[in-house]
Amino acid sequence: MATANTPDFNKVLYAPLAEIDPEVKNIIDKETWRQFTGLELIASENLTSRAAMEANGSILTNKYSEGLPNARYYGGNEYVDELEILCRKRALEAFNLDPAKWGVNVQPYSGSTANFAALTALIQPQDRLMGLGLPDGGHLTHGYYTAKKKMTASSIYFQSLPYAIVPDTGIIDYAKLEASAKIYKPRLVICGASAYPRDWDYAALKKIANQEGAWLMADIAHTSGLIAAQELKSPFDHCDVVTTTTHKTSPLVPVPDLENAKDLEKRVNDAVFPACQGGPHNNTIAAIATALKQVAQPEWKAYAKQVISNARTLADALVSHGYKLQTGGTDNHLVLWDLRPIGLTGSKVEKVCDLMGITINKNAVSGDASAQVPGGIRLGTSALTSRDMCEEDIKQVAEFLHRAVQISLTLQKEAGSKLLKDFVRVASTPQEGLVGHQQVKALKDEVTAFAQRFPLPGVDVSNLQKPEGLHEYF
Repeated sequence: MATANTPDFNKVLYAPLAEIDPEVKNIIDKETWRQFTGLELIASENLTSRAAMEANGSILTNKYSEGLPNARYYGGNEYVDELEILCRKRALEAFNLDPAKWGVNVQPYSGSTANFAALTALIQPQDRLMGLGLPDGGHLTHGYYTAKKKMTASSIYFQSLPYAIVPDTGIIDYAKLEASAKIYKPRLVICGASAYPRDWDYAALKKIANQEGAWLMADIAHTSGLIAAQELKSPFDHCDVVTTTTHKTSPLVPVPDLENAKDLEKRVNDAVFPACQGGPHNNTIAAIATALKQVAQPEWKAYAKQVISNARTLADALVSHGYKLQTGGTDNHLVLWDLRPIGLTGSKVEKVCDLMGITINKNAVSGDASAQVPGGIRLGTSALTSRDMCEEDIKQVAEFLHRAVQISLTLQKEAGSKLLKDFVRVASTPQEGLVGHQQVKALKDEVTAFAQRFPLPGVDVSNLQKPEGLHEYF
């Protein structure tokens, strides 16, 4: 709080956000209302705990700390060093790793920078790598490119050959990967995905990598929390480097003390800083440390079990309506829904669900010609589980999704064309003689009423007021 002696030019430093910047405060309030009154089903998102949110918004944002603990380029880092050392310790504990055998870097800003730092540490420019293809569930940073364009740094700076799933089953084609690796001779094999609903055979991947003298890297961004809870297989018994990211657990790069690469930890540390980024975000590291402490608690295992149970409940409910899911179900938090058999695109269903307060994302499914025109949608149950939803609640969510798809079929007919803009037009504006818009509005009202029955971590919803300026279509 400013005092009588505070000079005028500094009084701005003590005023609250609502006073200094009501526009930004209003945007934050609108986003809070959106999350409270809607259903978050994006598989790469979760809801931050109140404790982690407090740590992330702390005074640690003021400190700059280039370098590693006890080897900084700036003074005043004694408590930041203490924090980062604690965060490293908790990261190893969360994944049951022996600190004598594993090191960890907790400084990456995000999953993309963590992955590129790992690539920088392991291989040289124009070396060959193999990752799961994006249309088959892989991630952009695992080497994706199109016939006309190299999309990300992993394909710009390295040569990439994607591996695939078996079309009939949706499961990783390990036999074909092994055969391709014999010909391609990669220096690095990447496992992990952003839209793969099943667990991984890390032992088989390690065998393939060893046969070709390649490194094996796992990107467990989506599943790290489930792995920490020991609900999925651990990659740490087989992989040379493991990365994970922020919204699901934290941005980390654990690395082992390998007999054939004693300098690997130093290579990773040097790749993170100074090769790929500058000073770490200490407030984020504080939030990571807090999240990792929570991951080590017995309650986390129960939570992880519920996430998976909810995902399987969602999958079973959709299959019972006759819909096609890639792999027919799920082992983790994620469901990949193939809309092509009913003649819809993921883009259209994503748009109509946005209007209804259901947040999902369009996603490529196996066989799609283009990731820009995907034939499916990706669903995840982590955020709903964080709002206290269990199996019976998820069945209701599945019913909302079923109705949203049926309404989408009506809207597609009423649009009179295949264009997305025409679909959105009839969905969001009333048209004489057409029923689609009213069906969208009716379902939105039901979703809003349903969502408001559940709490929102970090927010006192008992006093939450509807803000002005919401984007409303009804």
